[in-house]
Amino acid sequence: MAHQREPKTKNEPGTKRNTNFTVNRNPKRKSPPFPRVNKNLLRTFTPMTNPPPSNFERMLALIDEVFATRSDPDQLQVDETVIEKLQAIHPATLGEYNEGNGPCVWVLVIPTTKEVMNDFLAGRITEQQLLDNTKPGQQFEALYLCSATVLPEYRRRGLALNLCIDAVNAIQQQYPLQYLYTWPFTPEGRALAEHVAKKTGLTLFSLP
Repeated sequence: MAHQREPKTKNEPGTKRNTNFTVNRNPKRKSPPFPRVNKNLLRTFTPMTNPPPSNFERMLALIDEVFATRSDPDQLQVDETVIEKLQAIHPATLGEYNEGNGPCVWVLVIPTTKEVMNDFLAGRITEQQLLDNTKPGQQFEALYLCSATVLPEYRRRGLALNLCIDAVNAIQQQYPLQYLYTWPFTPEGRALAEHVAKKTGLTLFSLP
């Protein structure tokens, strides 16, 4: 008859110890939770939050909110190509006020011929076509106040007005501007155009 081997006990050589559990040697004492947490650290812990948007991001959001350019293909879509063309027309077409933390005010103006101005005011061309029909080196007589964007905390300080006046003065050194025209989206935009015209002596035309 085959001899049946008895199982090894924990005292016999070669027995492996089960390390998958721990023994509470004091049954009256409950094991502490794991991992142990320092409650003082919990009191001083500050949850991670998203950083506030930059001035640049706020300006872009404000432009999209006021002008809704993404849903209106007739409006001027400002991108790198447009910026290059504006700078070729005149460096003063784009104005910015910046205190070191990003843009606070943006102003965009476009010098055009009187013919382009009349076509735009009559509804024969769109704002995008206004720029398409404007070429560097033409004899400009009119200035289109395209947009002025100001962060709320910087409004009512005359910053956009000053940028517009500076642009008019710079462009007038090269071109005999006589007219200012605009397509206002807000009462503040209409008031700005009126102030610019009054300060510079340009004749103002405005779409309703």
